Amino acid sequence: MCYPFQEKLRVAVLVSKAALQFIHGLAPTSEYKVPTNVKAAGFGICAEELSSIVEGHDLKKLKSHGGVESLASKLSTSESDGLATSADKLATRRQLFGVNKFAEPESRGFWVFVWEALQDMTLMILAACAFFSLIVGIATEGWPKGAHDGLGIVASILLVVFVTASSDYRQSLQFKDLDKEKKKITVQVTRSGYRQKLSIYDLLAGDIVHLSIGDQVPADGLFLSGFSLLINESSLTGESEPVAVNAENPFLLSGTKVQDGSCKMLVTTVGMRTQWGKLMATLSEGGDDETPLQVKLNGVATIIGKIGLIFAVVTFAVLTESLFRRKINDGTYLSWTGDDALELLEFFAIAVTIVVVAVPEGLPLAVTLSLAFAMKKMMNDKALVRHLAACETMGSATSICSDKTGTLTTNHMTVVKACICSKIKEVDGASDTKSLFSELPDSVMTMLLQSIFNNTGGDVVFNQDGKREILGTPTETAILELGLSLGGDFSEVRKASTLVKVEPFNSAKKRMGVVIQLPGGALRAHCKGASEIILASCDKYLNEEGDVVTLDKATIDHLNATIDRFANEALRTLCLAYMEVQDGFSVNDQIPADGYTFIGIVGIKDPVRPGVKESVAICRSAGITVRMVTGDNINTAKAIARECGILTEGGIAIEGPDFRTKSEEELTQLIPKIQVMARSSPLDKHTLVKHLRTKLDEVVAVTGDGTNDAPALHEADIGLAMGIAGTEVAKESADVIILDDNFSTIVTVAKWGRSVYINIQKFVQFQLTVNVVALVVNFSSACLTGSAPLTAVQLLWVNMIMDTLGALALATEPPNNELMKRTPVGRKGNFISNIMWRNIVGQAFYQFLVIWYLQTEGKWLFGIKGDNSDLVLNTLIFNCFVFCQVFNEVSSREMEKINVFEGILNNNVFIAVLSSTVIFQFIIIQFLGDFANTTPLTFNQWIACIFIGFIGMPIAAIVKMIPVGSS
Repeated sequence: MCYPFQEKLRVAVLVSKAALQFIHGLAPTSEYKVPTNVKAAGFGICAEELSSIVEGHDLKKLKSHGGVESLASKLSTSESDGLATSADKLATRRQLFGVNKFAEPESRGFWVFVWEALQDMTLMILAACAFFSLIVGIATEGWPKGAHDGLGIVASILLVVFVTASSDYRQSLQFKDLDKEKKKITVQVTRSGYRQKLSIYDLLAGDIVHLSIGDQVPADGLFLSGFSLLINESSLTGESEPVAVNAENPFLLSGTKVQDGSCKMLVTTVGMRTQWGKLMATLSEGGDDETPLQVKLNGVATIIGKIGLIFAVVTFAVLTESLFRRKINDGTYLSWTGDDALELLEFFAIAVTIVVVAVPEGLPLAVTLSLAFAMKKMMNDKALVRHLAACETMGSATSICSDKTGTLTTNHMTVVKACICSKIKEVDGASDTKSLFSELPDSVMTMLLQSIFNNTGGDVVFNQDGKREILGTPTETAILELGLSLGGDFSEVRKASTLVKVEPFNSAKKRMGVVIQLPGGALRAHCKGASEIILASCDKYLNEEGDVVTLDKATIDHLNATIDRFANEALRTLCLAYMEVQDGFSVNDQIPADGYTFIGIVGIKDPVRPGVKESVAICRSAGITVRMVTGDNINTAKAIARECGILTEGGIAIEGPDFRTKSEEELTQLIPKIQVMARSSPLDKHTLVKHLRTKLDEVVAVTGDGTNDAPALHEADIGLAMGIAGTEVAKESADVIILDDNFSTIVTVAKWGRSVYINIQKFVQFQLTVNVVALVVNFSSACLTGSAPLTAVQLLWVNMIMDTLGALALATEPPNNELMKRTPVGRKGNFISNIMWRNIVGQAFYQFLVIWYLQTEGKWLFGIKGDNSDLVLNTLIFNCFVFCQVFNEVSSREMEKINVFEGILNNNVFIAVLSSTVIFQFIIIQFLGDFANTTPLTFNQWIACIFIGFIGMPIAAIVKMIPVGSS
């Protein structure tokens, strides 16, 4: 989708880099002079100089300024405390260094949409017809009588244009709101000594930002301190190989992603001065591609348009031939009057209008309207749609592969059990956790706290109110909470040793490790992670006396049984271990993988979210299979899957390592039965999704929150990222962001997806009925009687009822619970189903019979006599035709159910469209006769027209009883 754009971006980056290197190569090195205004404000460097250092990766210039630490002091900031937050100083900083916002393209005004709507070719041809009609009419009949036909067409065109433009403008505003929502990103920043969350748009030069795996670099800056930092610069350069950023290569660029590690970053350049900002000013990214349904319906519209064109040409030829025959019979074929010219023009206008009616431009409009409506409503239901196509695809989903933690569970974690020195303690609800562990030796407690507080991706800070706050993932928070409740002091323990190396948690290895230097200079490694994996890498353990002893089989069996026991109680289990590292360990070496001493196991409770069980049951009744894919222990996964109703009788729970060993044939047999996959790696998730899609033809939705989930999110038909726990990398790979991380919201997305699909089907059924009838009536009438009962202005009004207004009414129906009782459409379902064809043919046949009967027997039926009997009859036909559409619109609310009134009063848009259609129809007939070629009707005639229209409803109900296949 974005490849041409990314290619442009990559070229622009390379060109700008080459230009900068060329300039730096030519420019003589001169001493930097601080501008007077910058110096007066208390800074030692200006924004342009900072920009040239980072953007040009200019190490020479960086060294000339005294390195990163010196730059921090020149920016009046502190590595430990960040910026001072006094309002005056921040305002000065904003003024000199800018704000972290990119210039956005100006939004298009209403009149731009009006201009675009006027570009429609058929409307242009009609406008030309109107122009000639005005000239000929005024020349022959004078003003104002001769202008009525022309002005009628002009008024109809303007009405169509303004309604279309209003609809498009409203949509553009909705998409703008959603776009704003997409850009809400927060980062961890230290200001005035306090770590806090801040919107990326509030960042200023000099801010100290904390980055970890999956974060997006929010501005250009320099590396201050950190571990194992790998940056993915593919969004800027197109290079997939990550770049190692450290003290030797400290440059960080806005828009790039943290692939591994963590760091503290000094913000140097913000907003339009960053490399990303400069590139954004020169490049503009295209909007959303057309969705698959829009492409499909555009194809349908083209075919129908071509058929309409053939009908129009033949109709024009037949009408013109009848005029010539009449002139020949009258002997006036040599004398042509203005009236004859007007008649020919009217024939041409009818032909053009047949094309207008035949081309169902409302089809793509209905898709966009329905999707825009659904996107707006889904926002309220805590789902942010990033790609339009996801709305409709979700309606066809047959399989959902969901994470466990935070999606099926609440992600509010607490340590409720612990096994230290082979003793199991219930921590949950204990008033004094410290006393529970008082019998343990001091050496064990010291080691436990050292492991908890050093081997963590979290942090314990004090906020501005002086309250203690724990930052980090829910798992890290739970373990740090345990350490604090045991009486540990986070900052004291951290100060007692020095961090040498950190390997952040990785979902492939399922562990995290650190190496610390103790006061005496000795090195010690701590690791924590998946219990059975860490336990397998241990050969010793701490016993009740605090001594290090060799792990024997009995102890291993006891510990494995404890892990299983915790897991069967639906607890997440983590194991903590340490080892003394030999001298000679280098920062570039990997942290040892085995030879550890076991410290303990913690059991973390993560309760199942309320409503998940019901949501899973709804999915099952809707024909959607829910699978749990988790990195957790298999027993924990099974216990929670049973609680959620995912694991059922006959379902299989499998572990990732076991899944990996299966052959293609075995997988094809196994995957349909898999309901739980535990200890899965990102690659396992990807394999599962790929197999479901390609071999089993399923439409798969996948949830993900980590950086490593990006491949599976890309592979899936619908990628669902978590809004709270999800990393920026996962969110960028996803189609929908679940803002509250709740599985029930995913079910809501599926319901809205089905609603969109069915609403568009309803609209297509309604529109094709009108198309068929309008085409056949005008064509057959022209061929058999030499005149068309529906004029150009009347057809334009019908076109608007069925296109824009019909789309508004039917494409904005809210979803109901019945939608989740149907089977999914799947990948190969026909869009125009047999049910729709049945309804279209039944209704079109009735309408055609009515209009044909009125044309032949209408005068007798209504007792119409006099000079204007033809005009009255044509008005009655037009009125009956419109009321047939009004009642057919109501019948189209349900394609299968007889009761079409259920919930009708809940849809305000539908009521408004129906009411305005009837009111406008009344005005057209009674007051706009000169323009619309109609004459006022009597009360009885109105009642008759409404009754004829209404009869279409019971007929539609009878037609619905005819059994047809659903495909």
